[in-house]
Amino acid sequence: MGFINRNGERVFGEVIIKAIGNLRERGNGLGGGFAAYGIYPHYKEFYALHIMYDNLVSVSRTEDFIQENLYVEHQERIPHRHILTIGEHPRLRRYFVRPKKDIGEDQETKGFFAGQNHDDYMVRVVMEINLNIEGAFVFSSGKNMGAFKGVGFPEDIAEFFRVDEYEGYTWTAHNRFPTNTPGWWGGAHPFTLLDWSIVHNGEISSYGINKRYLEMFGYHCTLLTDTEVVAYLLDLLIRRHGLSKEMACRALAPPFWEDIERMNESEREINRAIRMVYGSALLNGPFAILFADHRGLVGLSDRSKLRPMVAGIKGDTVYMASEESAIRTICPDLEKVWAPKAGEPIITDLYPEVAL
Repeated sequence: MGFINRNGERVFGEVIIKAIGNLRERGNGLGGGFAAYGIYPHYKEFYALHIMYDNLVSVSRTEDFIQENLYVEHQERIPHRHILTIGEHPRLRRYFVRPKKDIGEDQETKGFFAGQNHDDYMVRVVMEINLNIEGAFVFSSGKNMGAFKGVGFPEDIAEFFRVDEYEGYTWTAHNRFPTNTPGWWGGAHPFTLLDWSIVHNGEISSYGINKRYLEMFGYHCTLLTDTEVVAYLLDLLIRRHGLSKEMACRALAPPFWEDIERMNESEREINRAIRMVYGSALLNGPFAILFADHRGLVGLSDRSKLRPMVAGIKGDTVYMASEESAIRTICPDLEKVWAPKAGEPIITDLYPEVAL
């Protein structure tokens, strides 16, 4: 479930907690989580690294790496409550950081991150920690946003992370029922990279192809869950390759070939090109996803709509969820409610005049 206030108004997390709590029976207590945008206004120019650790050795190794490669404005343990329903959990810390040098201009920068812009730099930081520092996992890395997730029902995770105390203009939430991948703290939704975050119902049966394709561009899947590939594909297609959100959705869930052949000439050529160039980015299997960045929220289902999705609008707020009841719980008097067609994205952004 997710919603965005297009006017940029921030609301406390208790709203999204109430909405996802309506779907409690859809999970089994092995994964719940939230993503929120606008929650770190005092550090909005810094990347907020949320990291979970298995032990103190991984903490030490990671913090040495961070100190060597990043300027740290502030660091602390992620505030959390001790509650009966959450037992053993990883060590949880966050760091507000930026690259030490303006590497976008200084092409003579030496070392591991030479000649990259800040976002590319931070992607490499995340991949390096997750891949090569045993027992350390970055589970959020965007600016003025954060993910909070773990093993438990969403309401328990919310109480544990004190989600009710954060204010955001975009919120997403997920209640997981693991099927063919493990239920563990890093494997809960949302999955993130930079300020991309994604929650997903279903199964990405093309995971192997997607994973190998992403490895060609320096992305490494380490969190043992198929959904991870979607976060990295969004970063590759939209940020690095410059596709619009609409075109990226066509790459992930393109029309069938027979439907493309019935389009007019210009549409046919565009969709043929997308399918040929980004064939390895196509997501197969039943899925419904919500993905967000600092400017918007998008909903997308697979080409046969094997997983449900519904959307609603009230005033400046757009809601999306797997079930209408989750939306009605927090907004019973919607002005409009609809179910998008299979493979048809719902793309909504902040109003142009909203300054963040």
